[in-house]
Amino acid sequence: MGVSNLDWVIAVFEFVILLFSLSVHECAHGWTALRLGDQTAYQQGRVTLNPVKHIDVLGTLVFPALMIFGPLLGLGLGGFLVGWAKPTPVTTRNFRNLKRDETLTTLAGPLSNLVLVLVGFVLLAGIALTGSEGRVAVVAAMNMQVLLEGAGWMQALALMGYLAIEVNLALLFFNLMPIPPLDGGYLLRNALPYRALGAYDQVGRFAFFLVLLLGGFWIRLFMEPSNRMIDSAMALFLHLA
Repeated sequence: MGVSNLDWVIAVFEFVILLFSLSVHECAHGWTALRLGDQTAYQQGRVTLNPVKHIDVLGTLVFPALMIFGPLLGLGLGGFLVGWAKPTPVTTRNFRNLKRDETLTTLAGPLSNLVLVLVGFVLLAGIALTGSEGRVAVVAAMNMQVLLEGAGWMQALALMGYLAIEVNLALLFFNLMPIPPLDGGYLLRNALPYRALGAYDQVGRFAFFLVLLLGGFWIRLFMEPSNRMIDSAMALFLHLA
């Protein structure tokens, strides 16, 4: 497999993992709302992992495709991979405790991405503990490589595990940006005093431009220390294997 072919394999893996991760994120919002008394998302078929139910053409397909496949086509795009799905419908008047339940429903999305980060880490750790072949597969995946000789299911799983970590960390931090209508924006709004809500709601008018302007810096601010921490933790499993 040549380098260009490997780049396409990684790109396809990233795109599929992103679709799944966005579906988990939105399903988590809907499931939590259902548990707290609001059936709106459930009645609209949004409490599901089926990506078709959550697709936003721009945020789920076009924008991620340009970010992932653009550099391979010479379009000069790239950077941190982010995306979004259709917002999960929530009718807050159905909640028993409005502020608490809205906060829990909002937190469910980012927490689902954190769970997927942990799943990816456990997968890598399990592969590393299988022996020398597993260690090699994990090290190669963490360097975004696939060893040509003997490449097989273990290397594919290791690559999927590492990409699951990277994609879901990016989604986690992206969604926690304190800009409406991202999850972080709703969380900040619920924490603000009433007299500040009017001014803060005006920020939503400039959300798209603020995300474009600050998104890369915000994600990089948290991704770099998180990756160092993950690399250090994985080194322990590589040493134990």
